Amino acid sequence: MNNVIDRALHNEYLPTLKLSTREEADAFVKKVAAAGFEYVRFEISDMAGMSRGKTVPISHIAGYMRSGLNLYGGTVALDSYSIPVRNSGYHEEMNYQDCVMVVDQDTLSPVPWLEKTGRVICDTMWYDGRPQMAAPRLLLKKMLTLADSLGYVVKMGHEFEFYVVDAVTRKPIFDGQPIFSSARTHGTPAIDSLIRVLQEQGIDIITYNVEHGPGQVEINYSALDGVAASDRGFIFKSTVKEYLAKHGLLATFMTKPYKGLSGSCSHFHISLLDKATGKNAFLDLADENGLSNQFKSFIQGVLDHVPATMAIWSPTPNCYRRIRPGIFAPSNISWGIQDRTASVRVKASRDQQTHMEVRVPAALSNPYLVAASTIGAGLLGLMQQRELIPAGSGPKEEDPRYVKLPTEINDALDAFEADTALRDLLGEEFVKVYLAMKRQETARLRDEIPAAETNEYFDLY
Repeated sequence: MNNVIDRALHNEYLPTLKLSTREEADAFVKKVAAAGFEYVRFEISDMAGMSRGKTVPISHIAGYMRSGLNLYGGTVALDSYSIPVRNSGYHEEMNYQDCVMVVDQDTLSPVPWLEKTGRVICDTMWYDGRPQMAAPRLLLKKMLTLADSLGYVVKMGHEFEFYVVDAVTRKPIFDGQPIFSSARTHGTPAIDSLIRVLQEQGIDIITYNVEHGPGQVEINYSALDGVAASDRGFIFKSTVKEYLAKHGLLATFMTKPYKGLSGSCSHFHISLLDKATGKNAFLDLADENGLSNQFKSFIQGVLDHVPATMAIWSPTPNCYRRIRPGIFAPSNISWGIQDRTASVRVKASRDQQTHMEVRVPAALSNPYLVAASTIGAGLLGLMQQRELIPAGSGPKEEDPRYVKLPTEINDALDAFEADTALRDLLGEEFVKVYLAMKRQETARLRDEIPAAETNEYFDLY
């Protein structure tokens, strides 16, 4: 295990970025033209998971693929209000210089609500060729390379909930708490057409339904191997926001938009496949529940580092308003077989579908960062051959033996800062940017005066 950490510290798992040759760029432009695109959006995920980038006419695509498309180098280190993050290493320390966007040609897909427009997802590097390891997609690639070095392919999927309201009135598209109501699910034509738009982009929709809150929707899609799984989550969230806006609707992945109503989560599903055989490394039919020793250690690794990963899984102060008992959101560090009250729900199907569902992440979380931090924590447990704690019985949130989840973002940030093993694995470049960003955001929001406080105190006192 120490050897793996040493190699991580010496940057042996860093992705290598390479600009396209003339032949590669010309071939890609032919592919773009054959798809009927006249414009292509060059996109990256920022730290919050929002799409940022530039749109390029087809006549200029080849040139930018050869030279790299310039972008402000600190884009990935802008906070949630697009304010540069001080002391991150990505702004004033770099004299506010540009980086270059490097196209991942495998990610070409349509943007169906725009005429003759496609998109590609890009990675970013400085002009001297150094990858920007604070970039969420590159951090995930690093963790996937580490898993590969241990003999595993990572299969995963993200599952998002969100609220939909009228963009002008902010009134939800339906009232009440009609979870799974078929009539409500198909009561808004824009949601049905959204499903088709998602499918046009290659997103394999498996189910969709209304959720517990008024106007709350959940759309599920199939899992994929590697970075493509989080690319799918990134495109999904961008599509939901942009497409519904074209129909006068506002979709929000804000974790807890309403007092007393359901929060929105992003359950994360993951398993490891043996790279040599393709078989599920989490499955062992000789075990009572069909769980391999590797799976048990992976689960324990995730549980070990939950206080730290909470800073990534619940990245805003608002997210912690969801961490409350009795609302099907985990409130402590626990696991269980098919247990919706636990932080980690084990889908022990005793077949190749055996996997774990991490139920803690908030809907506002970044899919790349949720995947990277979960993989990193799980691999630490696997490499250390950690012994899995007993699952216990009954609802986990009612069991006082389990350690409670952080309920404030500063507590989670402190835990992340103190978790040296996870920090070493993720890398100090990312950790420095992330902690500086979240400290800055939290301090800025702390200085705001909430309306509830004004309503409570202003007139009466």
